[in-house]
Amino acid sequence: MRLVTTLVSACLAIVMLLGAASASLAAGEAGTHAWSVKPLVLASGPDRSFAVIGHIPAETPIRVLRCQRDWCLVAANDQRGWASSLYVDYGRHPEPVITHGRGTVCFFEGTNFTGASTCFNSGTTIDDLALQNLDNRFASVQLTGAVSVATCRDRYFQSYCERIVQSKPALPTYLRGTVSSIKVY
Repeated sequence: MRLVTTLVSACLAIVMLLGAASASLAAGEAGTHAWSVKPLVLASGPDRSFAVIGHIPAETPIRVLRCQRDWCLVAANDQRGWASSLYVDYGRHPEPVITHGRGTVCFFEGTNFTGASTCFNSGTTIDDLALQNLDNRFASVQLTGAVSVATCRDRYFQSYCERIVQSKPALPTYLRGTVSSIKVY
């Protein structure tokens, strides 16, 4: 009887530990890894009219939780707020802000710039490529002029994103055949 009581107590303790671990994991937010390339001013909403609620220094690793137009909800260092997407970079390391310029970004369905292509000019933002029947189709990208492009796996700049600053005969593994939203700078 004593053995059964000990086993039941041990099982209950394990279940309670697992429950606590799941709750703490659920409390954390997911998001796309990115960097602040300049100091970020955090606002309570996606517009300059909202109150300033914090700041994140330049070259700080951040998580992008979602984006809306030219604003992204970001989190870092126990702070969370809306910041201008102009100062968010999805590369692997912080890089200086890339100058916006004239140019064209052409995506190709095949690697090495082969297959059907679709081109976009500077200033183009497409939150959902599925609406143009272009979702999950691109395998390479060619940049002409002073442009760069933010590419994300999911609609509305969710999930994995990367800022591309030069032509790539093959998109990075996590983006090849999975691009669903773009913004051409």
